[in-house]
Amino acid sequence: MRKVAIEEAVGLPLGHDITEILPGKAKRRAFRRGHIIRAQDIERLRSLGKEHIYVWEAEDHLVHEDDAAVRLASSAAGLGVSIGTPNQGRVNLQAAIPGLLKIRVNQLQWLNNCDGIIFATLHNNSVVNKNQVVAGTRIIPLAINNDLLLEAEHLASQPLPLVEIKPFQPLWVGVVTTGSEVNSGLIRDGFSHILRQKVNAFGGRWMGQTIVPDNAELIAGEINNFVAEGAQLILVTGGMSVDADDATPRGIRTSGAQVVFHGAPVLPGSHFMLAYLGRVPICGVPGGALFNKVTTLDLVLPRIFAGERVSKADIVALGHGGLCQECPSCQYPNCSFGKAGPF
Repeated sequence: MRKVAIEEAVGLPLGHDITEILPGKAKRRAFRRGHIIRAQDIERLRSLGKEHIYVWEAEDHLVHEDDAAVRLASSAAGLGVSIGTPNQGRVNLQAAIPGLLKIRVNQLQWLNNCDGIIFATLHNNSVVNKNQVVAGTRIIPLAINNDLLLEAEHLASQPLPLVEIKPFQPLWVGVVTTGSEVNSGLIRDGFSHILRQKVNAFGGRWMGQTIVPDNAELIAGEINNFVAEGAQLILVTGGMSVDADDATPRGIRTSGAQVVFHGAPVLPGSHFMLAYLGRVPICGVPGGALFNKVTTLDLVLPRIFAGERVSKADIVALGHGGLCQECPSCQYPNCSFGKAGPF
C-alpha cells in the first residue's frame, strides 16, 4: 500500500473500502475499493476524517484484505455454506440450506490465534435458516503476508472445514403417550399438538400416536410396534418423574433400548431420557414440555434430525448454559440457553 495525501490522490484508485459511521444510526460503506478519486470527493473524504488514502501496489508476498478474507472464507466453508462478497474488508458466510450449524471450535480457536486474522461464528449446534449469516471473517491490516494466510487457510479447512450446515432429515416419528388417567379419558392429552409443531419444524413425518396406561410392558410393546412399522424416532411422553407409578423409564428399558442417559443437567427438562433401539432414538419427554416453551427436548431434537447420534458427553456439556432464565418474553434460540462448549 502507498500512502497518498488526498489532495494528490485525484485520478488514483482507492486501495480499500472507506467506512462512514453515523452514531446511533448506521455504519456503511462510503467509498468502495477501486473507486477512482475525483476532485469532488476531497471534501467528503475530509469530512470522514481522511487526510490520506492508500493506493494498492501489489507485492508478491502480500495479499489485499478483501482477497485474503475471500480466500479464508472459502477455505472454512463446508457443505451447505456459501460466501458473500467483501464489504469494508469483511466477508460473511451464509447458510445455503436450513439445518444444524456445525462449528469446529478447536479449529476456530487455533485460527483466531493467528496474528491479524479474526473469524467469528454463531454457536455450534445452532439451528439456522437458509441465507442466515452464520460466520464472518476479516483481515485486520490492509494486507497480510501470504505465508501467514496459507497457514490460516490450512487451519480453517483441516481436518474438516470449520463451518458446515447439516440438513435436517424427514424422519418418521411415532409418539407413545403414557398415563392411566389419559388412557382412561379422565384427562385430555396435551402432548400431541405440541410435539407435532416441534416435529414439523424439522420436516419430520408424523406416523401417529398411541396412548397406553402406566404399564412398562405395554409401553415397551408400543415402542417395538412403531419400530417394526418403520419409525425413525420415537417420543414417549408422560410418566418421567420419580413417582412410584411412573413406568415410562422402565418401559423404555424393557423395549430392549440402550439408555444413553436419564437425567440431563438442563432446567427445565432435567427428567429427560434418551435411549437407542438399534439406530432408532427414543426420547422420554417429561411433563415440563407441556408448559415450558423450551426444554432438553428442544436441544436434542435438532441433533437427531440432523442425523447425529447423541452421546452422554454431549448431554454433560449442556450443563454450561443449561439453565433457562425463563424470561417474560422468550427469545430462544437467540439466548444463552443450551449453548454448550465444543460438543
